[in-house]
Amino acid sequence: MPSLRFALAQFDFPVGAVAANAAKAGELIARARRGGAALVAFPELTLSGYPPEDLLLRPSFLAACAGELAALATTARGIAALVGHPHSEGEVFNAASLLRDGRVECTAHKQALPNYGVFDDKRYFRPGHESTTAVVDGVRIGLLICEDVWQPEPAAQAAAEGAELLLVINASPWDGAKQAEREEVLQARARETGCAVAYLNLVGGQDEVVYDGGSLLVNGDGSVAARAPAFVDALLWAEFDPATRTLSAQDWPVAADQAPEAVLYAALLRGTRDYIDKNGFGGVLLGLSGGIDSALTLALAVDALGAGRVTAVMMPTRYTSQLSLDGARAQAERLGVAYHVIPIEATCQAFLDALTPAFAGKPADTTEENLQSRIRGTMLMALSNKHRLLLLATGNKSEMAVGYATLYGDMCGAYAPLKDVYKTVVYRLARWRNGIRDSGSGIGEEQQFRENELLRIPNLQSPIPEEVIDRAPSAELRDNQTDQDSLPPYDELDAILARFIEGEQSQAEIVAQGFRADTVRRVVRLVLLNEFKRRQSAPGPRVTTRAFGRERRYPITSGWH
Repeated sequence: MPSLRFALAQFDFPVGAVAANAAKAGELIARARRGGAALVAFPELTLSGYPPEDLLLRPSFLAACAGELAALATTARGIAALVGHPHSEGEVFNAASLLRDGRVECTAHKQALPNYGVFDDKRYFRPGHESTTAVVDGVRIGLLICEDVWQPEPAAQAAAEGAELLLVINASPWDGAKQAEREEVLQARARETGCAVAYLNLVGGQDEVVYDGGSLLVNGDGSVAARAPAFVDALLWAEFDPATRTLSAQDWPVAADQAPEAVLYAALLRGTRDYIDKNGFGGVLLGLSGGIDSALTLALAVDALGAGRVTAVMMPTRYTSQLSLDGARAQAERLGVAYHVIPIEATCQAFLDALTPAFAGKPADTTEENLQSRIRGTMLMALSNKHRLLLLATGNKSEMAVGYATLYGDMCGAYAPLKDVYKTVVYRLARWRNGIRDSGSGIGEEQQFRENELLRIPNLQSPIPEEVIDRAPSAELRDNQTDQDSLPPYDELDAILARFIEGEQSQAEIVAQGFRADTVRRVVRLVLLNEFKRRQSAPGPRVTTRAFGRERRYPITSGWH
């Protein structure tokens, strides 16, 4: 029996861009046909984008998706195309339709609806209850949608109906553990059913969620035949041998650097770029303090958008060190971004003078410190409005977790690239971006940063001054201040936070792992107390297994401690 040649369209299909998504799918159908493919598959909810959320409650949106699907079907001649879309027939289903010979041949409904983490499928969809298979070039293919493959029953049903190959279309968000989990699940389904698995995933940033692609081919014996690179748009060619139930990739692109830091940086870059571009902003603005967080944010912004679309602003006071002034200027010049220095000492004093009567009898405290941060936020928002630039917040996950951030101050911003990145990881990423490879990181000896053409990262050596990476972190809101005056050392803090947030461990469990009980109590108390701040923070790319925002939703008002 001859092999089946097919293509997987690992591309971005933005939410709500129904006509544009249909047009892109039509172009890729034609390209796959020219390349000799008998079948081309597209990601989950191709036409609507994923997740369309409450757009699915609008009849006009569902009608637009139906109209584009019908029109797209007329282009599927000489090739079959599997296209994801919302399917409304009294109730709404998450569906995938096989288009062939100018019509919709069959439609599969997603059977397993996820309702955990970032997923909210049960709010919008009804589950399907039947397996759907189709024959293409003599090969019977089981048509599955995302969560269907994470449960054993849908794959088993398809195999019982004679499927030799499982074709799974997905919108599966990325996090640092996701690829290993996917491979384990797909290998299990292959071994259980004897079917080979072609796994296609969406690419692109959508608000707080980032989809990586990372499509996979798994043979019928459970061995991995091919892995697509993460965060890369590509039409992936493959062949399936039904006699051996094996798959082979045809010239798939390969990422130059597959270290954990490289993939994480690519996730942040893709999330940032897509948020800015999809929302139509010409460029971004950020406060550059001379510290590590704003330095990494600036490097990310330039890598994502180009120097010509990035503006950095230093706003010094009497507490701003010469090291901060020199480091910020050096980085701005090195990256070639627009750079402004706007001293705010006089502004701070004017505010204090105005407030002195109302502050009478009260000693100086964090109020005066936070005033500096809030003046900076006001300045940045004014520049954002005037120049029509999106303001990036530069805070990290460690700060957001314990509330070490000022509402309406350094938390000002419309997007926060580092929101889900712990401080210790910020340092690792900064060193990686500068070309430093730590021997203790498991990714090899020091080596120079190489341009990653797939991710479009410029070949710029050391975009972050070394003195910025090496200095002790400080908010510089008072004399000789360091973060460790108020917080445990970041390696200890982050270890506790990861256990409490991602691990959902109790205080007793964390203490049992060797952490001081008083430190654990203090950290946990800060996390619980500062939910009200996090609810007012900017969105940012989700890159861990438990991100603040749409995934981790704790009550602000709560008696549980």
